Formats: sequence, structure tokens, C-alpha cells
Amino acid sequence: MRTLELGTSRILYELKLYFRQGDSVFFTFLFPILMLSVFAVAFSTSGNLGAAPDGSGGISFAAFYVPGMVAAGMLLSGVQNLGVDIAGEKGDGTLKRLGGTPLPVFSYFLGKIGMVLISSVLQVTLLLLVARFAFNVELPTAPEKWLTFAWVFLFGVITSCVLGIALSALPRTGKSATAVVIPIVLLLQFISGVYLNFAQLPGWLQDFASIFPLKWMAQGMRSVFLPESFEVMEPSGSWDLGLVALVMGIWLVFGLLLCRVTFRWIRKDS
Repeated sequence: MRTLELGTSRILYELKLYFRQGDSVFFTFLFPILMLSVFAVAFSTSGNLGAAPDGSGGISFAAFYVPGMVAAGMLLSGVQNLGVDIAGEKGDGTLKRLGGTPLPVFSYFLGKIGMVLISSVLQVTLLLLVARFAFNVELPTAPEKWLTFAWVFLFGVITSCVLGIALSALPRTGKSATAVVIPIVLLLQFISGVYLNFAQLPGWLQDFASIFPLKWMAQGMRSVFLPESFEVMEPSGSWDLGLVALVMGIWLVFGLLLCRVTFRWIRKDS
């Protein structure tokens, strides 16, 4: 109980710290919203995707990019935010000082993951409000769609958090964390169906992207926000939600093992 109490207090502390850092808020909280707005405006005159020959039906480009932006926000909040943040705390000695206190490692992780979960909920809520009221995107009404959204979102955010904690061990210094983490996250977004139509990527690149969880997070979100007619555009012709859960589960377990092996209050070479 004491560990959980400390973790809860760390969540509030991490939230206050997060929203006081303008760069973190922009690149992990507002960036997907900004990108959705850019794509929606840039392609606003291009007609609807999946429209009939007479131009009727289909969905707007804004609607098409919503699931990718939701998935990108999950990845940015977990992998990028925690990867850079924890590496910075190692570099400036924050983790070393925390290691000299009675704070359990689990409470520290609970604070970080709780902060990401809460900020991600706020982010996706704002993103969907912008999509609905600024770009007239029709959101799902079926309860089963929102149930799918809930488990894909929760599963994806927690997996991203665990991988972000593991990735924080890679930068040699806190100052190099951004240069190490951001290119990895950016590359995954381009090959995983966030900015580009996944079906139009070369087959070998689709196979490579399918190794990583972002492709499956985006696919799960497409099953929520896109019409059923778009299901045939997936490589297998199906949303494959069972496979979405399986791949994210594998990465969650793998990330937990990496955290167990790599996380320390101080670097081994310090």
C-alpha cells in the first residue's frame, strides 16, 4: 500500500512537471493535433478517399488521418516522452538522488506511466474534438467500436511506456537523448501507416514495419475510426485485432524484460 501511495503522489508530481515543460508538451501532446490539422488543410481540396466514380461517399483526408494521429500520440507520449525524460534525469543526477531515497522503483515507474496515461487521455480527447468540430469528422457511434478503442489505446500506451523506459538506457548522456530517441520514433511513424498509406508501401517495408508495435496500434485504431470498406486495404484484408493484441503483448513482455535488465538509478559506467 505504501508503494502505491508513493506511486500515486509521483503521478501528480510528474503531471505538474510535464505541463511546465513547453517543449515536451508541444512535441508529445500537441504535435499529433498539429499534424492532423496540416494534413486536413493540405488535402482539403483533393476529394474523398474511397468515393464512388460519381464523387459520392468516401471519407475526407482528415478522417483518414485520425487513427494514425491517435496511434502516433500514443507512441510519442510513451516512447519519446519517457525515453528522453528518463535519460535526462539520469544525466542531471535526478535518478541518482532518488536512488538514495526510500522511493521504490515500482513507485517511480507508476508515476511515469500514470502521467503518460492521463496526458494521453487528455491528448486524444482534444485530438478528437478538433477532428469533429474543426474538420467535421464523423466519430464512431457503435459501443463495440469504443470498446475496441479503449483496449487498443490502453494496451498501446502501456506498451509504449515500457518501451520508452527501456529505450532510456540507450543514450549515453541526457543531452544526446533527443538525438537518439526522436529519429527512431520518426522513422517508425513513416513506415507504420501514420503519415503514409500503409497499403501503398513496398511489401518488404510493410513486412519490416510489422515487426514493431506502432503498425499494429495504427491498424487497431483504423478498425475503430475507418469504415468497414477500408478493411480490404490492410495487407491481410482484415483488421486482425487478435494479432494486434498478440504483437503488442509480445512487445510489452519484451519491454518489461529490457527494463528489468537495463534500468538502474545510475549508469553502470558512471
